[in-house]
Amino acid sequence: MSSSSSSSCSSSSSSSSLLSTLQLPLKPIPGDCGHTFFGPFRDRLAYFYNEGRDKFFENRIQKHKSTIFKTNMPPGPLIASCPRVVCLLDAVSFPVLFDTSKVEKRDVLDGTFLPSLAYTGGHRVCAYLDPSEPKHTSLKSFILSTLSARHHKFIPLFQKGLSELFNELEAQISSKKEAYFNTLSDTMSFNYVFRLFCDKSPSETRIGFKGPKLVDKWLLFQLAPLGSLGLFPNLLCYFEDILLRTFSFPFFLVKSDYKKLYDVFYEFGSSVLDEAESKFGIERDEACHNLVFLAGFNAYGGMKVLFPGLIKWVALAGQKLHKKLADEIRTTVEVEGGVTLSALNKMVLTKSVVYEYLRIDPPVPFQYGKAKVDFVIQSHDAAFEIKKGEMVFGYQPFATKDPKVFENPEEFVADRFVGEGEKLLKYVYWSNGRETEETTAVNKHCAGKDLVVLLCRVMVVELFLRYETFEVESGTFMFAPSVTFKSLTKVSSP
Repeated sequence: MSSSSSSSCSSSSSSSSLLSTLQLPLKPIPGDCGHTFFGPFRDRLAYFYNEGRDKFFENRIQKHKSTIFKTNMPPGPLIASCPRVVCLLDAVSFPVLFDTSKVEKRDVLDGTFLPSLAYTGGHRVCAYLDPSEPKHTSLKSFILSTLSARHHKFIPLFQKGLSELFNELEAQISSKKEAYFNTLSDTMSFNYVFRLFCDKSPSETRIGFKGPKLVDKWLLFQLAPLGSLGLFPNLLCYFEDILLRTFSFPFFLVKSDYKKLYDVFYEFGSSVLDEAESKFGIERDEACHNLVFLAGFNAYGGMKVLFPGLIKWVALAGQKLHKKLADEIRTTVEVEGGVTLSALNKMVLTKSVVYEYLRIDPPVPFQYGKAKVDFVIQSHDAAFEIKKGEMVFGYQPFATKDPKVFENPEEFVADRFVGEGEKLLKYVYWSNGRETEETTAVNKHCAGKDLVVLLCRVMVVELFLRYETFEVESGTFMFAPSVTFKSLTKVSSP
């Protein structure tokens, strides 16, 4: 018997066992990707302009009567030669994207295309590697070690940054009657990340106050094919589509900006790079490009979405929740004698609010993986066979708002994860893994998973130690929520 036949028989045997246990019918995956060129073009116009992101998926669930189906994902030709994916939109099927025995995570960070490696110094950085690749373990171990060595700085550095941010918010509201949060948050986030890894304020280096703009430009040129200004269907939207998704933006347009970032991290991140060389055997140049990617793409890039989203959802929850949070936070901080890890762990409502935000509006909404083997995937209602080599895609907000798992899934329920609700944390998938699972050097779980949760809690805590309530106006720009503070009510002096 040939190896392929043996594999097929093995797959069929495991599939039959699974289906008999679950008693789910095996169905062909619905969906039509259409013509090789015109199908992807049709779908991306629908995705960005004619329907919009969420409606794009909702409409196809209704059309196919299935949360698993085939479609095309942007950017499509000419940037991505194979945009066809199997789409997973429920809490049951989604976790297969974390199973690296079934799916390969090689070069899928940005979906069906890979930006030029010139953006990362010619290196495939850790985020682009599958755990089966030899370099993945050493690079991920280096990243985890770097974070672990700085855990004592996490809270005090962030408190310093938040104090600066809040002072500027108050000054702008006083003078302009409003304050755009995103720009202030970006400055605070970049300063925090740079201080964390380089032990110095970026203002004391040659990049001065230009750090956020340098990184923003570098990020934009890599991710532009996946974004949109949200234009209505008209001639302008077609022009935008052609501009952003016909050819990748060339690296030379940001080469000098990236070199400035690389040079400053190479100079002031020397202790981090020393450890990469001596302890993990990583060449210094490769380690520095990974450090820039970790700091600029993973950390700062994530915070650009993370913090405005958190502020938006807490603001929209209203004054009743604000009062409950303020009472819990102030009481606990007084008893514990400060904002400590012990204090944060005792703030059950604050913890739940952060998890609920990560559930309802995960900062990284997409996950991709390429099938390593034939396997059977299941939704709530049926089972489907995925073939080796097929690209599997998950849109996270649908998986974490699965109505068969979460009651009132579209509603922000602040205490959803309090008490017995903690059992639902295994369905919170924001970090390329279950919230209940640990990050290791051999999985693709976000290296900064625990740090993200910690910083979100600290932001909520510091907010309500300083203010009673606040109001914002929110919208969306490219990849992130946009938030403008309209009012802040400070805590009254005793």
